[in-house]
Amino acid sequence: MQQDQTLIELRTGGQGFYEFSEQLRQFVTQSGIGTGLVTAFCRHTSASLVIQENADPDVQVDLQGLFARLVPENMPWITHTLEGPDDMPAHIKAALTQTSIAIPVSDGVPVLGTWQGIYLFEHRSAPHRRLVVLHIIGERA
Repeated sequence: MQQDQTLIELRTGGQGFYEFSEQLRQFVTQSGIGTGLVTAFCRHTSASLVIQENADPDVQVDLQGLFARLVPENMPWITHTLEGPDDMPAHIKAALTQTSIAIPVSDGVPVLGTWQGIYLFEHRSAPHRRLVVLHIIGERA
């Protein structure tokens, strides 16, 4: 059993989806693992990870709209407000999604569906520097 790990940096421009499928594919290829599991882990509490359709950008627009309606800014019952009106809603959105995704690897490539992309889902309004750890474990090709 072999394993490898790397850290990728994603610079966001505010709320939205930032695809990093290609960086993940490159990492898997460079690892030399033929069969195994690759995990992506977001090192933040106000951003998350999602696997979502990457063919029609309207999917991302609609998902972002849904989360804005589910968890709007300036909810009067929020007590954590020191970092601005978007911070606590960002934490709630991250809690509703996930910070880690595991994807099988077969024949040296991540086993994703035809229209699946891997995204960092930024929940804060301001640009941020986000770090995602990629870890792979498995048998060499």
